[in-house]
Amino acid sequence: MNKSSVKKMIWAYIKEHRAVTAVYGAAAVLFYLVAGLYGYGDSVRNMSYALLLVLFWGIFAGFWGCIRYVRHLSAVLHAGEKAGEREGYLPVSHTMTEACFHKMICDMEQERRAILSEYDEKKKDMADYYTMWIHQIKTPIAAMRLLLEENADERSAQELEELFKIEQYAEMALHYARLDSLSGDLLLKTCDVCGIVRQTVRKYSVLFIGSGISLSLETCLCHAVTDEKWLSFVIGQILSNALKYTPHGRISIYGLDREKQRTEGRASYLIIEDTGIGIRKSDLPRIFERGFTGYNGRLDRRSTGIGLYLCRQIMNRLGHTIEVRSGAGQGTRVMLGFLQE
Repeated sequence: MNKSSVKKMIWAYIKEHRAVTAVYGAAAVLFYLVAGLYGYGDSVRNMSYALLLVLFWGIFAGFWGCIRYVRHLSAVLHAGEKAGEREGYLPVSHTMTEACFHKMICDMEQERRAILSEYDEKKKDMADYYTMWIHQIKTPIAAMRLLLEENADERSAQELEELFKIEQYAEMALHYARLDSLSGDLLLKTCDVCGIVRQTVRKYSVLFIGSGISLSLETCLCHAVTDEKWLSFVIGQILSNALKYTPHGRISIYGLDREKQRTEGRASYLIIEDTGIGIRKSDLPRIFERGFTGYNGRLDRRSTGIGLYLCRQIMNRLGHTIEVRSGAGQGTRVMLGFLQE
């Protein structure tokens, strides 16, 4: 509690008790007027001694009351900062009004906890349902892929590409449902980031083949303590966006020079760069917001605004960084940062 807060509390105490002070002052003036009108001789002087004595004890009582007021109000403000357990920090009530407010706060806290508990239970049930549904939908998707591969022709290649997109949307929904419980699902270990990139590129090869976009994948020495499954999802989302918004040209994946990183004490960076339509400067500050699609998203109505939001959330929880540099018609560069070992 700083001095400014104490001053505000003292001023509030004075304002709340100014009516009492005014009444005492008016009573003293009235006594003097009555004594003067009736000419009681030394009564005015004798009454002044009594009024001075009353004034002394009044100042003392006011000072002590101000101290109690500041302490009591500080305790109330401190209790207000304790979300979820305020009733345990509330000070003892001194008046019936405070006791009523105390009971109201306790009842409201109990109702709030009950509502939150019910909400959390429903949210968990919904997440469990979505997780189960997504796992179940993978079975017919796998069966459809086998059937299409057995009857491979020019048309089936396009159908495989669309089927792959369906599978990726289902995977995005699964990761979104698990986002709140991500900490309990992490398996952190030292991983070869470039190895994860190669696996993800192979996974997305059907989209590269269908789009006709060329890929430049440079070998980079980049190891990081991370979770392979979640990092692979992030890289896949970035590649998916690059393919979606690059009608022609190429996608390049490379890293920074390892020696230069050591000498400059910087983190390792994996860079995914495309020659696509880019992102408007006005949209860049908001691309990681949930549900934000921007100008490009309005052109492609399939955009959900969830992919980059998930990427930022996952990278933050893994202790990594993600940065996007782009401009309209200038392509997009995504930089994934990993702390050096």
